[in-house]
Amino acid sequence: MHLYLHIPFCRQACHYCDFHFSTSLKAKSEIVQAICHEIFLQKDYLQDKNLETIYFGGGTPSLLEEADFAQIFETIANHFNIKPNAEITLEANPDDLTKQKLQLFKKYNINRLSIGIQSFHEPHLKSLNRIHTSQEAERCVKLSQDIGIQNLTIDLIYAIPAENHLIFELDLQKAIALNTNHISAYCLTIEPKTVFGKWLKQGKIQVIDDDFATKQFDMLVNHLTHHGFEQYEICSFAKNERYSRHNKSYWQQEEYLGIGPSAHSFNLVSRQYNVPNNAKYVKELNQNMVPSEVEILSIEDQVNEYILTGLRSKWGCNIHKINALSNQLFQQQNASALEKQIREGFLMIENDTLLLTYQGKLFADRVASDLFL
Repeated sequence: MHLYLHIPFCRQACHYCDFHFSTSLKAKSEIVQAICHEIFLQKDYLQDKNLETIYFGGGTPSLLEEADFAQIFETIANHFNIKPNAEITLEANPDDLTKQKLQLFKKYNINRLSIGIQSFHEPHLKSLNRIHTSQEAERCVKLSQDIGIQNLTIDLIYAIPAENHLIFELDLQKAIALNTNHISAYCLTIEPKTVFGKWLKQGKIQVIDDDFATKQFDMLVNHLTHHGFEQYEICSFAKNERYSRHNKSYWQQEEYLGIGPSAHSFNLVSRQYNVPNNAKYVKELNQNMVPSEVEILSIEDQVNEYILTGLRSKWGCNIHKINALSNQLFQQQNASALEKQIREGFLMIENDTLLLTYQGKLFADRVASDLFL
């Protein structure tokens, strides 16, 4: 089973970020205490108490101090069994990764870091409102490797507006040269409630150019595959099968418990959504209530979620499983839509498994939605 913890704090807001967070750290200790109390209240959400992965997301979990980690890990250990080979991931910003911080992570058996570099180009970092510098980005990866944390992934953003593609090509070259075993790259998107969203509405910036983004996606795939990375999910590339085991669990419809404000949980038949508000989150937990809403998933919901998540990965969607989940409704209702997507070159079938083609990966959400019940 899998555990996700949302740490809702950042030093400052990135202009593109649409996740739940606060730039005020005043309530950090209060939130950590509430997170531990929620772990206690939700301890029976997962029938299997053996944790295969733990993922600290956010926000910026690398802002946590030793007392915070001690409290959280003690609470987890009191209610779950962390498997000896568990993958324990922590998202981190380069400016937080000092030698002392990295030693602290090792002390608590955090064995995988997801480092939010986004770009090595200083003007792009400033436009995104990132705190760290390009030099800090390179330094922290090498420092992590030197201190013994070898399971690293770095995040990049592509389609950042520029005159040409040279900046992104240099970003890729620097990322590859750092010799990590995993790289994730995400297309810049402009969400309405972000700074970029407000600027777009005010006419201060332009919409992301689709052709520009497509060209950089092609560059991303070609560069990384040429250097031994496997594209095992649309945005995720790994060497030597060093996949993110936690993220893989999402794409393969495994159960997970989400803890913290705005966190989601999934137990095959329902989804649970925690309130995306720090004050309300703490208040309800102080009253011994889980601050969440529960959505019971219909047959259609279960099938559609499997299609949406499964198609994103190299493992795809098993057609027999889709038909079994849907009580054969998919086969009856969507045969023509499936044939159309295959004919147009967006999907293919191998060993009874539905997979996106390279072209299909460019339009993954649209392809999936066309197959929804």
